[in-house]
Amino acid sequence: MKILIVSDTHRQNGNLSKVISSAGEIDMLIHCGDVEGSEDYIREIAGCPVKMVAGNNDFFSSLEKELEFNIGKYHIFLTHGHYYYVSLGPEQLAAEARARGADIVMYGHTHRPSVDYMDEVIVVNPGSLSYPRQDGRQPSYIVMEIDREGTVHFTVNYIGRKN
Repeated sequence: MKILIVSDTHRQNGNLSKVISSAGEIDMLIHCGDVEGSEDYIREIAGCPVKMVAGNNDFFSSLEKELEFNIGKYHIFLTHGHYYYVSLGPEQLAAEARARGADIVMYGHTHRPSVDYMDEVIVVNPGSLSYPRQDGRQPSYIVMEIDREGTVHFTVNYIGRKN
């Protein structure tokens, strides 16, 4: 199973379109918020099921603020992250994920990609496809794959750079 994880596109969907076109077949698209009115467009171009939450810039969105769902044997908690002060670090978010029984928490907001293993929780941020803030400032996204044994693997990808 192959899942594309993105965030913080801020209605600048050119890079998202490129990633979807080049990613090959994906089973699901997960967007961690700040779509700014592009919900319908994202669902249309994805070509697969989409999970999406509202971010701090999605003022008039009807998207949920948080979602919980399962992928394979993993319980996923999806949020933009701003309610958990992720700009100061992911610790509070990881604690909330543990309290909810989540195996994986996905968030955005910081515009910096990361995959952290914190106690029993995997904390995943795909960064931003539109306004990256990490060193080098390359637009980023994550591909999550679940292998035949049901084990999850994450790869951080950057537009314009081979991994």
